[in-house]
Amino acid sequence: MDGGAESPQETRTRLLLIAAGFPPPQTQIIVCDRFGSFVGRVDMGWIEWKVAVEYDGPQHWASPADHAHDVERLSDLEAQGWTIVRLTRDMLRYRSSAFLERVRDAMQAAGWPHFASINVDVRPSR
Repeated sequence: MDGGAESPQETRTRLLLIAAGFPPPQTQIIVCDRFGSFVGRVDMGWIEWKVAVEYDGPQHWASPADHAHDVERLSDLEAQGWTIVRLTRDMLRYRSSAFLERVRDAMQAAGWPHFASINVDVRPSR
């Protein structure tokens, strides 16, 4: 159990990642720059490898200002060396293997040594 999920979809995403063989991701990670200034927060990920997973729910598209803020936030996180893997409702429901492949590839590129053991054919819980 993890109280850091902010939605049922984030919980489903975290459980899917674990079922596929990834280490349990930390939730609601605060990212700071080298001076300790706040850069942003990510839904979940792995600090050691600087790989984050962001579930893009409808709030990310609620208004042009919200969308613009989200684009800037993700750019700022990437500037700090983070790889962001984004996920939508439809991808979670219908294309979870493509999502898991993206996470696997990001983790491999970041130096995670266990990428070969990932099962991308796991289906999300409903």
